[in-house]
Amino acid sequence: MADIKDPENTIIIELKDGPVIIELLPDVAPKHVERMKELARAGAYDNVAFHRVIDGFMAQTGDVQHGNMENDFNLRRAGTGGSDKPDVPAEFSKLPHDRGTIGAARSANPDSANSQFFINFSDNHFLNGQYTVYGRVIEGMEHVDKIARGEPPMNPDRMISVKVAADE
Repeated sequence: MADIKDPENTIIIELKDGPVIIELLPDVAPKHVERMKELARAGAYDNVAFHRVIDGFMAQTGDVQHGNMENDFNLRRAGTGGSDKPDVPAEFSKLPHDRGTIGAARSANPDSANSQFFINFSDNHFLNGQYTVYGRVIEGMEHVDKIARGEPPMNPDRMISVKVAADE
């Protein structure tokens, strides 16, 4: 297991191939970090699909409104929903969108992030300054690399569970 320095700001996502350990960055994006922990603690991310996975780009998940639905109709709607919480304002920083960083997904409105996020498969510096970076994978990126591709994937992978390390 990774050397977890701050369990309160570490997320463990269980995927089919193994755990992904994410170090959250509360000094950079405190509101986004709080939202992720709040939804993880509520179990809202459990069983949510990766609904948009583009090879060489990123894997997007976190639609807690539609992403845990089993039927195809609702899964096609995945990516259009959020949580029952208010949107989170942008917290842009100088941190680059490097491989393994966590970014807040949103609509065209910079202040529309809610529950969805993406994990960068590669350095995606064209996103810098446009999407909030609020975490980074510190262990398990090889499991992220195995997530089924597609928009949405035919048989999407899911986050089996999402926990705050301090609660484990």
